[in-house]
Amino acid sequence: MSPPTRSKCLKASVYQRALDNSTAIMITVPLAVAALVVMARLRPDELASQLRDLRPVHLFLSCFLPAAAAIVYLKLRPRAVYLVDYAGFRTPHTCRIPFASFLEHAKQFPALNERSVRFMTRLLERSGLGEETCLPPSHHYIGTHKYCTLDAARAEFELVAFSAIDDLLAKTGITPDAIDILIVNCSLFCPVPSLVDMIVNKYNLRGDVRSTQLSGMGCSAGLIAVGLARNLLQVSPKGAHALVVSTETITPNYYVGTERAMLLPNCLFRIGGAAALLSTSPAKARFRLKHVVRTLTGAHDSSYRCVFQEEDGEGHRGINLNKDLMNIAGDSLKANITAIGPLVLPAREQLMFAFSFVARKVINRRVKPYIPDFRTAFEHFCIHAGGRAVIDELQRSLSLSEEQVEASRMTLHRFGNTSSSSLWYELAYIEAKGRMRKGDRVWMIGFGSGFKCNSAAWECIEPARNADGPWASSIHKYPVDIPDVLKH
Repeated sequence: MSPPTRSKCLKASVYQRALDNSTAIMITVPLAVAALVVMARLRPDELASQLRDLRPVHLFLSCFLPAAAAIVYLKLRPRAVYLVDYAGFRTPHTCRIPFASFLEHAKQFPALNERSVRFMTRLLERSGLGEETCLPPSHHYIGTHKYCTLDAARAEFELVAFSAIDDLLAKTGITPDAIDILIVNCSLFCPVPSLVDMIVNKYNLRGDVRSTQLSGMGCSAGLIAVGLARNLLQVSPKGAHALVVSTETITPNYYVGTERAMLLPNCLFRIGGAAALLSTSPAKARFRLKHVVRTLTGAHDSSYRCVFQEEDGEGHRGINLNKDLMNIAGDSLKANITAIGPLVLPAREQLMFAFSFVARKVINRRVKPYIPDFRTAFEHFCIHAGGRAVIDELQRSLSLSEEQVEASRMTLHRFGNTSSSSLWYELAYIEAKGRMRKGDRVWMIGFGSGFKCNSAAWECIEPARNADGPWASSIHKYPVDIPDVLKH
């Protein structure tokens, strides 16, 4: 199926979902109103007479059956899942990599010719990254590829993950033996023993902890991990805790070839990570998880191969980013909107969907389709800071203001593309700026290889009391103006 055809099918699906929801509303509401009107028109003596005529068995069934149904519903309905708190890795100043240093290192590598260096220079100038982004210690040596060893990769993971977990445990007051579920997502680094085992060993976690590591699932794996934690918590004893660690260890994934599409990750990806604690207990919780929606378009070859780890013509391994990536991301976003729209949009927006759909089908196909306004469903947007083009595309598609994408742009500028953890840095930015209020709704949107677009919807219970987090030392500098082309 071609992209235009898929787009038409997705739009039709959106309209059909909205039509189904609006139809249900238009049927159930009038019936309920009609029943109330009939009861209101009865005189008190008529209503009392009808009640006296009821047999005991009728009274028993009228009381017992609703009570039994209510009990069964309460027992079988999914438990609410809460975000107790989260913490982002605070990048040390010693790991800072200004553009000049990055390019100087690149020039020292024999395989990179002048043409490749010029390409990387232009890319950095237009990337939206700032001068404060950080790379792991091994990338600060001349002859970087010689220092990207297995030990160095383990050291990077320990630095990022352990620092974030330590901050999280200090913020929540939770002891390691209270953790029932552990989920780690890291796409490109899968050592033996696993990353999960490294955390279990470091914090002496219980022997019965349910542990899982997600790999190869790209930058949207953080929301997949949240969804998995939610599912496991709902079948665990009430009040259980799940620790989710999201990061990308970039030490062993330094590309040493000259293919332009494979040089992009070297320029965009930076060190970073986050840890989040979820629970089915609302005690001390700061957010409530409302929805997790995952869409996968990997059945199509173009989507499957648009972010692909492979070897170039000279045998150098790297990540190839296809030139059609943004179009594929757009189609994936439409599929995700199709799924999450009926769950979060208010009735008015869904009715507008339905009326637009009917008008186009019945009256005139030239009627402009109604694009839902997700600003009516969310106060805050956390868009994966995968690159400037990703943020621009989502801002255009969702008709978002500059302030609504500010957290994403500033995260990209300050931290670079930190893969799946970028969404937590963005949430921390919103809170550090004091913009979060009780009851505010947050939409996290992540993209990843495969190709996937995943969403999570949160509701704020208790905003952060301070900006003590990854933005603590720099929030006063932001927002900053980011020119289209950065000139030195």
